[in-house]
Amino acid sequence: MYCKTTGRYALLTHELLKSNVVFNAHRPLQRIQKRTFSLQNTIESIAKTQTGIFKSISESTPVEYCQNVLVTVHDYSGLPWWATIICTTVLARGFVTLPLAIYQNYILAKLENLKLEMPAIANELRKETSMAVKLYKWDEKQARAVFNRSIRKQWQKLILRDNCHPFKASLLMLFQIPTWVCLSVSLRNLVYMLPLRDSNAEIIYAELTLGGFGFIPNLTAVDSSWILPVSVGVINLLIIELQRLSRLNEPNKLQKILTNVFRGLSVVMIPIGASVPSCLVLYWTTSSAFGLVQNILLMSPRVKRICKIPKTQSEMDRPYKFVASKLFDSPPR
Repeated sequence: MYCKTTGRYALLTHELLKSNVVFNAHRPLQRIQKRTFSLQNTIESIAKTQTGIFKSISESTPVEYCQNVLVTVHDYSGLPWWATIICTTVLARGFVTLPLAIYQNYILAKLENLKLEMPAIANELRKETSMAVKLYKWDEKQARAVFNRSIRKQWQKLILRDNCHPFKASLLMLFQIPTWVCLSVSLRNLVYMLPLRDSNAEIIYAELTLGGFGFIPNLTAVDSSWILPVSVGVINLLIIELQRLSRLNEPNKLQKILTNVFRGLSVVMIPIGASVPSCLVLYWTTSSAFGLVQNILLMSPRVKRICKIPKTQSEMDRPYKFVASKLFDSPPR
């Protein structure tokens, strides 16, 4: 059925009619009645409290773009909404965050290899500084200041030579976090018919109520089975533990603190995931699962060579065996 008012195809007309959705000539979708679940009060409450920073994010251009991408993928692919969310997530991670993750590993590898050149440079600078102390009668404080300034200058020259500024390694987080937020908010907008509650938004909402699968038939309702909330928490914990176990060196105090913080956040995501619409936690689970696979693949030396990531001294020939041995053989920490 094609809706002339909105210009969208209502592919689930038959299912909507069976679910007691009432249509009339003036509004394509007037009201959803006789459901065992009802989000009407929640929708109205959220719409009224859309103020401040939440309203700004919800109505921002990036969120609007992500929202349009989701709707476009759904309309043109003909996929149900659950498959649309999974496919869009995989595409976003595959074309945005995966290349940036490869680039991050590339930059970090080049920086690690640059550090191997620094001892020889430092020795040469020490000799030059010693000669300058004798020639110009510098005191220890002045000599140390000149040496430190020179060593920083040489380090910057190496970075410029190999075009591997450390800031470039942070590009992954600078893109991944906003992308995650924008897609999460865009899905939230679709569920709560925001920012504009028109007939088009109501049709999308109705499609979401029927666009789930298995234990989450209604994507606007929470996952009462807790399968997805627990999954997203467990997958995030696996990513954290994988990164911890793949370290060669003993973590410092800051790394230990950050690891525990991220562990805590992963656990907190479980009750949060159980309290939001299941389409949101489906996106989070898919994104985390992609991240886990990405981390596992980028541990492989063969994958690194394919991605043109330079070999380093800290690179393990058999990383998976190393992680397994560390997991089962080492005492718990």
